[in-house]
Amino acid sequence: MKTMAYTLDKLPLETLIGPVARATEILVRLDERVARSPVRDGFVERQHFADAASALWLEGELVHLEDLVLHDAHMDIRTPTHELTRAHAVLRTRRLIFAQKPDWALSRDGFLALTGRGGAMPAASQKSRDGEGAGTASVEADDRDDVEADLLAEEFAEIDAVLARSSRILSGADVPAKATRPDDRPDLIYDLDWNEEERLAEWQAVIARTRDLPVVLQAAILLEAWSDIEVLQHATWLGPLLVAALLRQEGLAAHHLASLHLGAKNIPRERRRARNRGDRLLALLDAIHDAAVAGLKEHDRLVLAKSQMERRLKQRRASSKLPELVELVMSRPLVSAGMIQERLKVTKQGALNLVGELGLREMTGRGRFRAWGIV
Repeated sequence: MKTMAYTLDKLPLETLIGPVARATEILVRLDERVARSPVRDGFVERQHFADAASALWLEGELVHLEDLVLHDAHMDIRTPTHELTRAHAVLRTRRLIFAQKPDWALSRDGFLALTGRGGAMPAASQKSRDGEGAGTASVEADDRDDVEADLLAEEFAEIDAVLARSSRILSGADVPAKATRPDDRPDLIYDLDWNEEERLAEWQAVIARTRDLPVVLQAAILLEAWSDIEVLQHATWLGPLLVAALLRQEGLAAHHLASLHLGAKNIPRERRRARNRGDRLLALLDAIHDAAVAGLKEHDRLVLAKSQMERRLKQRRASSKLPELVELVMSRPLVSAGMIQERLKVTKQGALNLVGELGLREMTGRGRFRAWGIV
């Protein structure tokens, strides 16, 4: 049980100020480029997928982008795993945050809703144009499967609890009777001594105490504090999303949601878990910097790919489905024939013909359940 409060004394500012400046510069450069980009919506959606998969990777779980894309489109080719369901929860949360006003996530209502404290989740009709990057189709898809995915996650958690309890009983361990808890959380999944309310309040206090620091430095401290305080037992991925929302709220990433999980993925675990807090903060600043660098590379790659695909649209009939396919391909890491059929309202053979005309690359190397994307 955690007893010591998170302290801010003895920050090595002389060491941190250089990395803070570099990370701030590259983050602002990316945001300016995205703000005027012809591939902005597609870039934002792709970043959502990449960051969701990276969040699970940081927890030691491998979730394939292909499976996540198909699960999001309700076209799974196999039974969804618990890890895939959690990755999809990250994806939906990123979309929700980006669809709202920049200050929503860290407001009282947003914070309560995102942390499962009884706040009302905003409906699709309540989303603001301040979150312009979220596509209408994506938000509608989220509304359709929010309840279904949440129920599935709860069922997985209950199954895990039953299996763990059964294993202990069969091994001869002394298993106490289940305790009655006010929130009905299974005591085999949730630590009874883990006071999430107190930890959340402590992390919010860190936000208030770092408000006068440079935004990127504040972001790094909040990331480190989230990990040090261990705020939530089963949603460690939410902290980086809240910090990304802070960067958006402060204007450094006003037109996208920073992919902090993706940036942290490039930092060795030894640095992220270093014994010295100064070293951990340097690692987190590098993660923010790497997230922006990766975003710039991905953005430039998408701009080039779109210009190449648009050359194939010249002298096409006005009723051609190719422009719609270009937009679909730009918004997903890969697409399947079923996804093309549903979005473009064509037959399977028509979808395959369009893929051939656009010259997409087959990404899976399989004969069945194939998927295509851009290099």
